[in-house]
Amino acid sequence: MQRSRIAAAWEVQFAALAAIWGSSFLFIKVLDRHWSAIWVSFGRVALGAAVLVVLLLVRRERLPGDRWGWIHCAVAAVLFNAVPWTLLAYGEQHTSSIVAGLWNATTPLWVLLVSLAAFGEQRPGRTRVLGLITGFAGVALLLGPWRGFGGGQAIGDVACAGAALCYGFAFPYTRRHLSGRPESGVALSACQLLCATAMLALFMPFARAPTGPIGLDGAASLLALGALGSGVAFAINYSLVRSRGATAASTVTYLIPVFSTLLGATVLGETLHWNEPAGAVLLLLGIAITQDRVRAFSAARQERSARPDFQPDPEPQPASSARPAARL
Repeated sequence: MQRSRIAAAWEVQFAALAAIWGSSFLFIKVLDRHWSAIWVSFGRVALGAAVLVVLLLVRRERLPGDRWGWIHCAVAAVLFNAVPWTLLAYGEQHTSSIVAGLWNATTPLWVLLVSLAAFGEQRPGRTRVLGLITGFAGVALLLGPWRGFGGGQAIGDVACAGAALCYGFAFPYTRRHLSGRPESGVALSACQLLCATAMLALFMPFARAPTGPIGLDGAASLLALGALGSGVAFAINYSLVRSRGATAASTVTYLIPVFSTLLGATVLGETLHWNEPAGAVLLLLGIAITQDRVRAFSAARQERSARPDFQPDPEPQPASSARPAARL
């Protein structure tokens, strides 16, 4: 009973994390109606930094105390926050939140390419090459070049792709320079967002200032984007990594575009073309291949079926003897 409760708690946290991060593209789109891209990015990092600092005080932890800790956090802030979050906010001024969320899902492909090209990791095998080809074929299908790129959509695509590329540099850099530090993930993230806040504050005088109040929808979006997306979501992610491991926690990548697509289509009324979900499926399949998840899933099923106590799933019951379906 206790084990089932723990599993259920993990599943709830996992779904909540995917929903929070997947809804970020909706909130960016709403804030874009009121603020310039730099203001959206600054509000997000400043509020997120405040939440994490409060969390640090509650946990009685400290920020890094050495110079190199702050330097590495500052570099991570450029690659993880200041630049990509500004690019996403700018990109969504020219393209839909659906497309922005799907571009964000290409991050694992960029991480692999950057790790191979810039950080000298081992050469990819045939499986990873196949995954990369499959993933970028999905990107091409997702973009739908046969429809053209009118109305500034190409600018939005380039900005969103640039944000994903930044993440491609950020993850290997963080793994190399920050993952082995003694501070907790909360402390390092708080330091990172504080650095990003200071960086973006330097550009605020040159950005287009708001011309009026952002209204209830803008305030709610800012609160959700900063406090939830950059603060609470990180605490949930940290809990998942501790309880289930980094590999299991990273699979949230596969659910984020599902939430961003559903919210963009239902809440914002954005047009969903057939090639976008089809390209997303092909993209996520390519990511799964590069991470050997397809092979791991197949091996797990074979191992499970080889156990002496394995019982195959029962055959479907006839409709006359099946239990009545629950009302929705």
